[in-house]
Amino acid sequence: MKEYIKRYIDLNKILERKSVFLLGPRLCGKSMYAKNEIRKPVLYWNLLSNTLYYRIIQNPALLEQTLLAEGLKDGLVVIDEIQRVPTLLYTVHQFIEDTNLVFLMTGSSVRKLKTGGVNLLGGRALEKRLHPLVYPEIKDRPYYTLENIFKTGLLPEMFLHPYDAEEALNAYEGLYLETEIQLENEVNDLPGFINFLEKAALSNGQQINFSAFASDLGVSRNALKTWYKILLDTLMINEIKPYGKTKKRKETSFSRFYFFDVGIARSLAKMNVPTETMCEYGTLFETYIAMELRAYIDYSNLYNTELTYYRTSDGKREVDFIVGDDIAIEVKTTKSVTDRDLANLRELKEENIFSAFIVVCREENPRMLSDGILILPWKNFLERLWKGEIIKE
Repeated sequence: MKEYIKRYIDLNKILERKSVFLLGPRLCGKSMYAKNEIRKPVLYWNLLSNTLYYRIIQNPALLEQTLLAEGLKDGLVVIDEIQRVPTLLYTVHQFIEDTNLVFLMTGSSVRKLKTGGVNLLGGRALEKRLHPLVYPEIKDRPYYTLENIFKTGLLPEMFLHPYDAEEALNAYEGLYLETEIQLENEVNDLPGFINFLEKAALSNGQQINFSAFASDLGVSRNALKTWYKILLDTLMINEIKPYGKTKKRKETSFSRFYFFDVGIARSLAKMNVPTETMCEYGTLFETYIAMELRAYIDYSNLYNTELTYYRTSDGKREVDFIVGDDIAIEVKTTKSVTDRDLANLRELKEENIFSAFIVVCREENPRMLSDGILILPWKNFLERLWKGEIIKE
């Protein structure tokens, strides 16, 4: 039996009263979560089964007929990878209205659900995200180190099998292109999109000027924006928009895009695992902290808390992450934070907007500076984050 890591998210109480879309990139563990942590369903369909998929294509009323034939009026129905047949949502809608059935529907593409002519059931089902593995799930594992995280990423299959992780990560690109792009005829220029995918991974965590990037790729600005929208809709990347409420300085208008998993970002960029002296090490470290922040905000249902970043339009000052209007966070790989590392935070303090200023780094012990800047070792930061001590509700 495959090893399974219990996930932080708990949907059982929600599913007692309301249907749920559980969305997440491929191999995040949505199916394993449904099988291991959700109560036994009265009906389970996995649409990755081509046999079932083609039966539905031949008979679009199959779900309705099956539910009626079984006389199912209450209980849980699980439909895995529902984006393969988004028109099933019309039947789901009908049974939510007419019965006490609740549905757990997993998917890896919001794009396919929306373009399938449905609107995610108009609020009749909550939308939840499943992220790669997070700190509380793996903090006690003996191989939980930054270097191993950069090597394997945090998709369960890769993290649990580190010796096979590189091969699995290399295969992920093909899986994504086949199931999300080719199968759905999402792009006309597949070679161009493949080239873009690598360049986007190389630009992971950087602010993106669409005009300049499109020129570098030799494609139109509109084509590039469409490709980034595909990555967003297929949950491959997260957009971090610029913070725009400072008064004394003009901010940039360009977003940053982080890939959903640090291992996937490294693999798509054709990058070896970096040593701590390489700039790529810092990029992956920052990406990992972005992953944890995004997951914590989603899992804690902090719907009104936005994750942004700060950068002046001239590029002279930037702060990696801004949480709401309260917290400014810098991520540094250094093992000894100096005044030079604090310059950006100290300048941002002059705006008198934020209540907390944090440096996440690789120092050994936490310390508070006289001006209120809190310096935290990265594991200590994550421990406090997931205890609810960093971001207050």
